[in-house]
Formats: sequence, structure tokens, C-alpha cells
Amino acid sequence: MKLMCLNGWGGKLHADLLPYIATTAPDILCLQEVVHSPETDKDWLTYRDGDHVLPQRANFFRDVAQALPDHVATFCPAAQGVLWDGDRSIPSQWGLATFVHKSHPIIGQVQGFVHKRYSPNGYGDHPRSRSAHAVRVYDHQRDRPVSVTHMHGLRDLNGKMDTPERAAQAHRLLDLSRAVSEPDDLTIICGDFNTKPDSETLKILADAGMVELVTGRGFTSTRNSHYTKPGKYADYMLINRGSAVRAFDVIYDPEVSDHCPLVLEL
Repeated sequence: MKLMCLNGWGGKLHADLLPYIATTAPDILCLQEVVHSPETDKDWLTYRDGDHVLPQRANFFRDVAQALPDHVATFCPAAQGVLWDGDRSIPSQWGLATFVHKSHPIIGQVQGFVHKRYSPNGYGDHPRSRSAHAVRVYDHQRDRPVSVTHMHGLRDLNGKMDTPERAAQAHRLLDLSRAVSEPDDLTIICGDFNTKPDSETLKILADAGMVELVTGRGFTSTRNSHYTKPGKYADYMLINRGSAVRAFDVIYDPEVSDHCPLVLEL
């Protein structure tokens, strides 16, 4: 079984991202920063937040679902705000999505929030609402259940330091994982955590028996040339049984986002 975790950057590099996803076709894709604008057929809209202006693939969720026609797609919104088509505002939802190959039956799932709650009337003040999704699937090839939980961690404008909100977020993430899992499950937790490798978030998960693979396997960054700020870690993948890992990699080439895909083979 192959799992991929990726912050999709709102589909900004969709011309490279979609062929990459279609070719690699992971059994489970955990995708953060997903745009879903069901009221428009436009390909591109613009996100505006003060001086922060970013092109967004208007129906990124639909695009990825079409690239993975043999997967069950689930979109988990964190908020509905607006994107812009010139001077015209378009309602648009923002969140994360999970894609599971149809050969792996989904035998449990939980959707929830790790920070705040669903924001229906705008994206809200920073740090904004953050959702998470947990699925429990059956791997018939290995005759075992596997639970996978991912989140997009809150973004604090002051940086990636430890805060009480981030600690609470880590505990909520664990609660969601435990809600979908049974004690003997092979359990994975992943996502764009927006934290440093020495963060309290990762310590909380480690204390719960999770083994972190990015720094644990010697990778020095989960970012690529599209990210020019300091601090090259954001994304992590953890597992409760290291012996189950056949291979793990951080993909630096091709560049399909400003984050690198994390790829785990079990």
C-alpha cells in the first residue's frame, strides 16, 4: 500500500501536479490546501488577503478527483469565503481532501476540527479554522486494517513556535485518530503541521507512540525552490509501527507545490 501526503498549494502548479498524481496513483492521498468552488466553472480565481495575493485553481478538488477516477474522494471544508474573478466575488470553500482507491474498503471515518470550527461566512481571522480527516481502510493484500489521519495545522502569523493552541490542536488530532482506530491498527498521522521538528506537537504525538519519519529518516526539508522563506520544515508523517515501513521518501523532483510530497510504502 502506498500513501502520499501533500499540501497542494491551492493547485497553483496544477499542470505539473495532476500528471504526477495520476502517474503515481497512491492508494491513499492526503491533500491539504484544497479549493472547492461549486458555483463556478472557472479554472482560475484569485485569493486576496491584504498584500497576500495568490492564484487558486477554482475547482482543485474536482481536478484531482478527475485525475484519480478509481478513488473515492472526500472533501472536508474548513471555511467558506470568497475568491475573485476580476472584481466579482465567487463563493469558495477551502479545506482538505482524502482520496482512497476503491480496492480498499473504507470501514470507518471521522471528520472534525483541530482548531476552531467551520467558518461559513468568510475565512476568518488568523489563526483560521483547521479541519482534519481520519479514515480506516482494510488492506486485503496484507489482511489488516490501516487508519490514516491528516490535518492542515493552524498558521500563526507570528511564526511556527509552540503555543497553547498548537498543543490543543495536537491533542484533538490524536483524539480523531483514536476515534477511528482500534488498538491493534497500523496507524498513520500526517499533514502540513506548520511546526518545527522540535515542536511540542511532535512531542505529544511521540508520547502517544508515534514514530516521526521525516527527520527520523534524515530528511532536512519538506520544502522546495518555490518556498523562499526560512524554516524548511512543515510537513510530517508518523506511524505507530516502524517495522511496517517498506520505504519512505520526501519527493523534491518534480516540484508540484511549494511543499514536497511525502510518500510512504507499507
